[in-house]
Amino acid sequence: MAAACSLVCCEEEREADKAVIVQFSNGSVKNTDKLDFTFYKNTDESNPRKKSRRMLVAESDRLSYVGNNFGTGSLKCNNLCKYYVGVLDKQTMQMEVHSAQLFNMQPVIPGETTETEKSQDTSQTYRDKVDSLIEAFGTNKQKRALVSRRLNQVGSETLHQAVAKAANTVIDQKGLEALQQEVAQTESQGDLALHLPPCHTDADRPENVYLFDDLLSPVEYEALEAAGSKMAALTPAELQTMRDNGGCLCVVKQLETLPSDDEAREKRTRCTYYLSLLLKLARQKSITRKFGQEEGCPRIIQNKLMRTFTVETFNNGRVQNLVSSSMRAKVAAYCLTLLLHISHMTADLTLLHRDLGVTEARMVELAKSMGLTLIKPARGKADEAGPRDDHRQASLVLPLVKYEQLIERRKRKKMR
Repeated sequence: MAAACSLVCCEEEREADKAVIVQFSNGSVKNTDKLDFTFYKNTDESNPRKKSRRMLVAESDRLSYVGNNFGTGSLKCNNLCKYYVGVLDKQTMQMEVHSAQLFNMQPVIPGETTETEKSQDTSQTYRDKVDSLIEAFGTNKQKRALVSRRLNQVGSETLHQAVAKAANTVIDQKGLEALQQEVAQTESQGDLALHLPPCHTDADRPENVYLFDDLLSPVEYEALEAAGSKMAALTPAELQTMRDNGGCLCVVKQLETLPSDDEAREKRTRCTYYLSLLLKLARQKSITRKFGQEEGCPRIIQNKLMRTFTVETFNNGRVQNLVSSSMRAKVAAYCLTLLLHISHMTADLTLLHRDLGVTEARMVELAKSMGLTLIKPARGKADEAGPRDDHRQASLVLPLVKYEQLIERRKRKKMR
């Protein structure tokens, strides 16, 4: 019967007492007694990355072997696992368990210079390294994708260079200031249809073509109650003062002709206040969070104006709300639509273009893009009742008018 063996747990060992397990990369060694082993450790023990580096050297009469636990030739299993060696004492039949390290012994041929670590190009990016692996070990599909991506990259670089060269040529020929003026003019003369309120061409009533809820939501309309009450409380003397001081004539005209019906009167005063804010916004280049506070503008209306009629830009790390030329066209379209709703689907284009600070031709172009019917002013002499009204009017009549774009044709000079 075999004798029983018991395990003895050793106390925490020193580094020098740890067992060493070696394996030879070129075969097995038969005469281990003829090998002279030497164990080295790194002298820089203060460095946490170098203090655990060890090197084992085995020398024989014919060849020398070197193994280490760091670098490319080391075994990675030392970092993943922990190895132990059991030493059996046959007399006491007790086995002591000691921690161990594995070394891969590689032969060193005298006279040959071997590089322990291959120098790597630190300038290569992760993408370049992956591409190199694909070229060496990738599948045919991966190699075709790599070639296609490199061809596209070369094509895009060539395109960018051509565009940059063409842009520099144009700038040299025309000049930077002339190009900036052309861009500003193109922006101001952009497609007006992009800035119009939502249009329902299949509506059965004129009021439903441009819905009032698209201009002011029910919540926003209720928020204008206090401001509308202040508008309704203005006296004729105060209105005359507004007119004399260069106030908005559209606003003054609407307040001078308030309807007698309470519901219609309240709607007009609220919309007139909102109209005054739009007209004030159209004449400014940028607005801040204090816009409309003097007039008692509710916060929900202020947020609506910034969100709908301004563009956000960054200047010195701060956000600015600018009113660009395209946004001014949008403000003009919404002002015209709002006037249609509070003036029985008829608006005075002459007063509106003066309050907005735009040309009459620009205002007429906007009314045509909305499909409105233009009413030309009378060109006859003033009658006995008073002076004639030379203001241009626009009304919304179903079906909407589709205007054809006029193409200018140069007149041929007569040959004499």
